[in-house]
Amino acid sequence: MSVFQHILETYSQFFNWEMWGEVLSDPVSWGLIGTLIILEGLLSADNALVLAVMVKHLPPEKRKKALFYGLLGAYAFRFIAIGIGVYLIKLWWVKVLGAGYLAWLSIKYFIDKRKGSEEEEEQAEGINQKGLLMRLFGTFWGTVVAVELMDIAFSVDSVLAAFGVSEKVWVLFLGGILGVLMMRGVAGVFLTLIDRVPELETTAYILILIIAIKMLLTVFHIEMSHITFFIILLLTFGATFIVHFQNKKKEGSRENNS
Repeated sequence: MSVFQHILETYSQFFNWEMWGEVLSDPVSWGLIGTLIILEGLLSADNALVLAVMVKHLPPEKRKKALFYGLLGAYAFRFIAIGIGVYLIKLWWVKVLGAGYLAWLSIKYFIDKRKGSEEEEEQAEGINQKGLLMRLFGTFWGTVVAVELMDIAFSVDSVLAAFGVSEKVWVLFLGGILGVLMMRGVAGVFLTLIDRVPELETTAYILILIIAIKMLLTVFHIEMSHITFFIILLLTFGATFIVHFQNKKKEGSRENNS
């Protein structure tokens, strides 16, 4: 079977209602979809902040429109990336590259943790006001294209992480759709949650590293069971809240001593 036929077969599964029924009735699938949504929400909080910075120079009535067009582009990219990725992810070297990239994301986060997000926000703002896109397409459409490109950059990370969690088409599709909605609609909730429990951001990148390891193990035909993955997930979140309460206690002790 040719590459093109493999990809067409993958896209045909989007309209396979029997498979849709199996996914919706399988608790494991919902657990995997929930994992993708939580991970997407945690990762997208800062991403939503960057996108807000990118459109803030537009009039208020045009900001939502620019973000909406970006949302449509994000959905289109996810659909294409998942369809092609289901075929590519079967190749061992793609898994190695994907796992390596996810591991690098995690490691880079810890390297850059102390730098904060000021440089990223300034760069996003600079792109909007002075960049080539503004000159080529004008202020509004240049901003829309910039938002599209940023959405694609964010989606690459998310799609790769999704393939590390599951290779089922409908799980990836539902996780991707709900994940994009999380970035647009509920990002504020996750920003508030991360403000209250800042350790959750670190947890997200620890999970990415775990997913990278999970993906790499499949190259050597070692499959991490769903139960094992969920247990690791629960332990990671449990440890996060333990560390958070310990840090709160230390802060309280310092305030009392001072």
